[in-house]
Amino acid sequence: MQSVLSQLPARVRAIVVTALLGLAGGFLAVLFHYAIQATYRLGIESLSHASGTTFLWGSFLIVMLSSLAVGWLLSSFCPEAAGSGIPQVKLGFWRDFGFSSWRVVWVKFVAGTLSVGGGSSLGREGPSVQLASGLAANLGPSLGTPKQLGRSSSAAGAAAGLAAAFNTPIAAVTFVLEEIIGDLNSRLLGSILLASVLGALVAHALIGSQPSFTLSSHGAPGWLGYALTPVVAAFATLAGVWFQKASLGLRLWNRRSVVLPAWSRVMIGGMVTWLIGVGVFFWTGHLGVFSLGYEDLTSALNGDLLWHVAAVLLLAKLTATVFCYGFGGCGGVFAPTLFFGGMVGALLSALISLVVPLTPADHVAMGVVGMCACLGGVVRAPVTGILIIFEMTHEFALVPALIISALISQAISRRMNRLNFYDQVLEQDGTSVEHAVPPRSLGSWMEAPVARVANFKPVVAESLELPYLEDFFAKHRHERFPVVVDGRLLGVIDRKSYEVARQAGGLPSVEAPALCQPDTKLREVHARLVDSPGHLAVVTDGPGPMAKLVAVMTLHDLLRAELILAAEAGE
Repeated sequence: MQSVLSQLPARVRAIVVTALLGLAGGFLAVLFHYAIQATYRLGIESLSHASGTTFLWGSFLIVMLSSLAVGWLLSSFCPEAAGSGIPQVKLGFWRDFGFSSWRVVWVKFVAGTLSVGGGSSLGREGPSVQLASGLAANLGPSLGTPKQLGRSSSAAGAAAGLAAAFNTPIAAVTFVLEEIIGDLNSRLLGSILLASVLGALVAHALIGSQPSFTLSSHGAPGWLGYALTPVVAAFATLAGVWFQKASLGLRLWNRRSVVLPAWSRVMIGGMVTWLIGVGVFFWTGHLGVFSLGYEDLTSALNGDLLWHVAAVLLLAKLTATVFCYGFGGCGGVFAPTLFFGGMVGALLSALISLVVPLTPADHVAMGVVGMCACLGGVVRAPVTGILIIFEMTHEFALVPALIISALISQAISRRMNRLNFYDQVLEQDGTSVEHAVPPRSLGSWMEAPVARVANFKPVVAESLELPYLEDFFAKHRHERFPVVVDGRLLGVIDRKSYEVARQAGGLPSVEAPALCQPDTKLREVHARLVDSPGHLAVVTDGPGPMAKLVAVMTLHDLLRAELILAAEAGE
């Protein structure tokens, strides 16, 4: 295939490669959808039609065994496949030119199928993005895409995966631009558009063109429906904010805890989900706590749920999802946040209708407004939130209400949470977002911290004895290295100093290093690097003689980073 593609003109080859990646990503996302659907229908949904005892013990075995298998897969083969996968795609896009290993792809597929299909209260859309992005990133080089252009493959795959998962090609484009790339004017827009359309076409061909939620069309809401939109949006956003705080707070505690082995933690989330899910099922007859819960969400949007049932499903689903995600389950947060918001809208509309009569259009509007606001409060991609609800429902008359809800959700969520859900996950994993995503201008680049460029895995010399240095310089090709003896930074040694000392038979001399800290601005380090004899800066964990070396940065590191920045800006 690569030999055939290499004969095409460069622009034509890029279009063909993007098309192939879009089709492959869409197909994998649809296959993932079918795998989850089949697992859930053959398991928990089938058991729900049996006797109460059979459902009780059968669902227990399914949820617990699937959770145990997921925990073993993640801990034994690929911890990066946990969670939704979108933070990992974003980090890989900027840090590793979009690269993702094949191991992430197959572990995510199997673990995601077992997790969501087995009943865990998580979504399939985030994993679909990671799966399609990882597939595209691995197929790209085999189709002739060089590593430095791997971001294009990763972004195209991500768009195709989300477009196929939600059947929402326009929202998939805006999500990749808003959340992963962070730039609606990205030069990758063309390839993302093409891949998204092809991913959606694959979904249309294999699943059908119907929207994710079938609503009773009642036209635009009345004035009362619009008046209630801010109220619903505010409560739905608060539900999303609480979910983010609780789930990521539990996730952080779980990561720091050493009480439980890693493989067993996912099982706790499964146990909580089973306990809550069977309780809700025996009480209300609804399965919404398990898996995606889209059937109950559709009923809520159409006004077919009583207010107390909506309240129970909201609290139960929210609690179960907090435990599933907080204990390291494999699945996304798109579907759960849509569920929370829809149930908030259904609950409020049912309660308000007890006092003030609402039209059917008002009920529908309050449900979709809640979905848009809750999703926007968690993900903070307002354009995506508006478009994804519109494409999922095909209700154009609801767009004004969606815009109002998006504005309110952004105002509330930004005040109550410093970062969005995905960026907070990266921060918990030790990656500052500002270190991963490059700036958009030279001015902001100069104000960036050294940590964005520095090498935090430096090679250091641990002795000045000549036999040690002889072996050390034979193994490493660079000219200069920091010297750290017994945890103390002595300076910087180069090959010339070593050669002089070897001929004289004494200890080599060391240079005084150019020192800085991880938060030192690049503007300040530029001059130090140029003035230092070896064009090498040593990054320490603080000022003073007792500070420890944590990283190094060379003039070559700085120039390479600036060249990448210029290329990404299209300069």
